[in-house]
Amino acid sequence: MHLDELRTILISERETGRLLHLPQDLYESTGKDLESLLSEVYANEDPFSDKARILIERVSSIRETLQDLFLLRTEKILALARNQEEGHYIDREELKRMLNEEREMFDAIVLAIGHSRCRLIPSTTVARPGHPATIPGESCEEILEEVSAVPEFVLSRVLADMEPFMGVDGRIYQLRHEDLVTMPARNAEVLCERNIVLNINPGK
Repeated sequence: MHLDELRTILISERETGRLLHLPQDLYESTGKDLESLLSEVYANEDPFSDKARILIERVSSIRETLQDLFLLRTEKILALARNQEEGHYIDREELKRMLNEEREMFDAIVLAIGHSRCRLIPSTTVARPGHPATIPGESCEEILEEVSAVPEFVLSRVLADMEPFMGVDGRIYQLRHEDLVTMPARNAEVLCERNIVLNINPGK
């Protein structure tokens, strides 16, 4: 992902109150571009030359743009997570526009807010990550059990290759087309929505 493309994405992200659909490999591809630029910097015989200075400025600009994009999208995800936990309506299209890591962050935030709310304000109900506000919330007893429980796993058939990612259980998963994989239900639900996997036993 080149600097001009990143800046265009950042500008568009700033102009809308919703999350934009980003390429799943945006951060990875940008990281590879940064490595390539840094290699050019280190290979330059004169670190004070105009060429080296331009390369260093480009590396700095890409890092700053990427950081700004991450912070901007994180703010939107935090707002969505707060609305979800408070039981307000959440457009499911917004969830589909999140990168896999962003969706995991969203679910973790909703769960963490609900957990804290239950510990501080007992006998309430809290929203379940990823579910519309029209679905009744869980009791504090249920949410506290969920936080402390071992993640539920499901068997899934992989429909498309995917870059390695860390599941909610802390394991790294690398999915290849037609693989059969057992993974945490929360990860499987997100990937199923994006037609990356087909859940064979989606749980009770």
